[in-house]
Amino acid sequence: MNVEVYGGNHSPWVQAVLLGLHEKGIDYSLRSTPPIDVLKSSGVFMPMVSIDGGEWQGESSEILVKLGFEPIAETDLQAVRGAWQGVLHRPDNPLRFFVGFSRSGDKAPSLLTRTVRNYLRSFVPFYMFTLINFVKLKRKPKDPDDFGEQYLYWESALQDSSGPFLDGQVPGIRDIMLFGIIQCHCSIPVPPLAPLIDDERLDRLRGWLGVMHERFQSYPMLYSGSYFEPKVATPVPASLPQRGIFFLGLITMITAFPVTLPLVFLLMKRAPR
Repeated sequence: MNVEVYGGNHSPWVQAVLLGLHEKGIDYSLRSTPPIDVLKSSGVFMPMVSIDGGEWQGESSEILVKLGFEPIAETDLQAVRGAWQGVLHRPDNPLRFFVGFSRSGDKAPSLLTRTVRNYLRSFVPFYMFTLINFVKLKRKPKDPDDFGEQYLYWESALQDSSGPFLDGQVPGIRDIMLFGIIQCHCSIPVPPLAPLIDDERLDRLRGWLGVMHERFQSYPMLYSGSYFEPKVATPVPASLPQRGIFFLGLITMITAFPVTLPLVFLLMKRAPR
């Protein structure tokens, strides 16, 4: 199976696909900038995956099924999405937000390709920063009183499981997707990370995180690796020169805002969700 993935590892849905590929032992190539045809049809929406040169697909739960996982029930899918509460806090600290994205560099083997992509991919966090703040300004969403409550569904599911994972003796699609959400909360720390660390109601969930760390200790993108036991290696950051290229691109995006800002809103309309 030949798999090409577009996306950044700060996205929970990209993380889910990459974790699924790792679990199934499937090799893949990862790019941080969208192919032109994807950009035209879906904007910067991610993940986008092409299997064996086929059509690009963008729904992570459906992609995981094509990789060999059992489908996820709609109730569970909604609970996974519900565990993403708090993501709107990611750009609260703009410097931390953009530094986080700068460290997650492109992995292309060619220095030229890597450099060009790290320059161009600065548009993605520019887009995300604008999108999140636009949503907050327009919808004025309120935080829940207790971020820990979004995980109680999964604490109960672990109690009912026949094994150490949500789906039994080996990780299933629920494990993969929820673990992807948690990587998102850890990559640029947000308030929902705190109850995962110390909420007394979530002991089973923390135990599950430990089991997942052991299972995925060779996976190179575990942002949760520095927060939960057993500690595992966290992602290797991009080199300082490549991070400098990223910030050069970001400065370009900001100074060219009469062009880049309308482009953000145009691409928002093209995104599937």
